[in-house]
Amino acid sequence: MSSNLSGRVAVVTGAGAGIGRAAALELASHGATVVVNDRGSAHDGTGSSTSPAQFVVDEITALGGTARTNPADVGDFDQVAELVRSTVGEFGRLDIIVNNAGHYRAAPIWEMSEDDWDSIIRVHLKGQFNLIRNAAPVFMAQRYGRILNMSSRSGLGDAGKASYSAAKEGVIGLTRAVARELGPHGVTCNAVRPIAKTRLMPVSAAGLSVVADIPEPEELAPVMAYLVSERAANVNGATFLLRGSQVALYSEPELLRTAYCPAGGWTFESFALAMGDGLGADLRNEWTDFDPGKKVIGRVGASIV
Repeated sequence: MSSNLSGRVAVVTGAGAGIGRAAALELASHGATVVVNDRGSAHDGTGSSTSPAQFVVDEITALGGTARTNPADVGDFDQVAELVRSTVGEFGRLDIIVNNAGHYRAAPIWEMSEDDWDSIIRVHLKGQFNLIRNAAPVFMAQRYGRILNMSSRSGLGDAGKASYSAAKEGVIGLTRAVARELGPHGVTCNAVRPIAKTRLMPVSAAGLSVVADIPEPEELAPVMAYLVSERAANVNGATFLLRGSQVALYSEPELLRTAYCPAGGWTFESFALAMGDGLGADLRNEWTDFDPGKKVIGRVGASIV
């Protein structure tokens, strides 16, 4: 165990497997005490088990580190409040939170149920808010804190994943706002869009990943550890793509071009002219593929003709 994070206390949600497990092990290897939060749910968020979290705690303690399990449901505000209270109560402080917990439900928008939507938003977006909100007063009192949020490339828009895409891009907005609010208090908040082999990756009937060249979660963990270390004090409100050997920094959204309305305000025709003259001249509906005879297959195999 090295001492880069010696004396620091971290909560990693969804740490029973995949990216969360890799992050927990990496933080522990640098000397952090780690609270391994995981409900042990199935990939769709149902069920629970204490085994995954305990397995990771056992791994950390076997390597000489300190870790505890925690079964809190990140979507439940009161349970997360107790997670923070119990962590501070046992270890005297809380320095790092890694918002990794999540599950996966894919469905085309015309088949997505209200529960599908609510379940994903509750864990992926509200769950991250819950932990940030409850940890923020602790961080502010300490004048120190590190927050790392899990977003996804799906946030850029992914067919069949409207709820997941909405939640993950919501995380980016949350990250930017928290960075600005807590930055003056010595707290940083950043986000990553990780690509790694996890149980949420689509698999074939043979149980193999259907996406080629996907790195293992352990390849991402050192970068995540750096972003929650003291050495990353200058990094705040940033979003990174993590894919094995590739790390990329995303730009902030920028205005591409601007048009101003003529005297008297916009009319339908004047705006159409502005679009054609430059504002939207190069825009294309790249997803146009309408075929009246094409069958659209949904989650349950129903066809829409």
